[in-house]
Amino acid sequence: MEQLLTYLARALVDQPDQVGLRVSEVEGARLFELKVAPEDVGKVIGRDGRTVNALRTLLSAAAQKHGQKVRLEILDDRRAAPAPAAAPPAAPDAQ
Repeated sequence: MEQLLTYLARALVDQPDQVGLRVSEVEGARLFELKVAPEDVGKVIGRDGRTVNALRTLLSAAAQKHGQKVRLEILDDRRAAPAPAAAPPAAPDAQ
């Protein structure tokens, strides 16, 4: 399943060398965390999430054949970045 997901993700993005996959066990299911270049996140998610939902469907079908449960999450570094600090208010001009 890891190979299937990695293959599909690399085919979708512009920078396939930056595709990373981490697999862990969470609550009786395998959690797949897919990481791609920040500019490729939209390509993996797709319009209205259609692409990522298709990936989840394929992954679920493959897991079901092995009697497993899986979850897929796309890691997005853009949301994890801290927001820029607001500029302090300007002092009023003394006249």
